[in-house]
Amino acid sequence: MKKRFLLILLFPVFFTSCKKNEPIKCSYTPPGTVATSAEISYLQNYITSGSITATQHESGVFYIINNQGTGSSPTVCSNITVKYTGRILDGNVFDSNTTVTGAKFELGRLILGWQRVLPVLKTGGSITLYIPPSLGFGTEVIKDNNGSVIIPANSYLKFDIELLDVQ
Repeated sequence: MKKRFLLILLFPVFFTSCKKNEPIKCSYTPPGTVATSAEISYLQNYITSGSITATQHESGVFYIINNQGTGSSPTVCSNITVKYTGRILDGNVFDSNTTVTGAKFELGRLILGWQRVLPVLKTGGSITLYIPPSLGFGTEVIKDNNGSVIIPANSYLKFDIELLDVQ
């Protein structure tokens, strides 16, 4: 009886002690959403009229790499640290974090425009993004803590981003 009791006690220890600690795998798959031709046309006109030289990503986001950086590139499953300023194309700033330490995010939890284009950048780099509504907040109205609208529905967005760290 003592042998069975001891065996029952050691059984869970034996099987759990051999278990490997494998890293948690990211299973996030971003949707295949791309900008409409009307959104792309609107951004092209905005960029052309402002004499801006930008590259069009296959998703429909336009971007300017200000500094490529030299470190790692993020994936949608990366945790990133960034300094950023977000504006509506009319110039109104709706969000910003330019502190020395920046802000930390999981890239897969951010708007699609960031998810699609930030992987072209490396740690230490900076980029300007021009994001159409379908890859930003779409038809959603974003309000501040006081209930005031800070991003109207169907807004085109501009972000200046510095990628401080990728994990």
